Amino acid sequence: MAKKPENLSFEESLAELERIVAELEQGDVSLDDALKQFERGINLVRNSQAKLEQAQQKVAILLKPDENAPLSPYVIEGE
Repeated sequence: MAKKPENLSFEESLAELERIVAELEQGDVSLDDALKQFERGINLVRNSQAKLEQAQQKVAILLKPDENAPLSPYVIEGE
């Protein structure tokens, strides 16, 4: 049984999406199986987008200047 999309890493989701696309492009899949694969792909994409948004938020938080951080003088090496 396949893992739920929310339990996959971003990389695992991407790899599975690539596999699904390759299978669907070959055209050897029945209509019912193609619809199931398409639905799985949509769920994988939505979960991957959510993970990317979370990562972007973390980066934005980490890059935000800390106004409470103490200032330190800039020292040029060799002086």
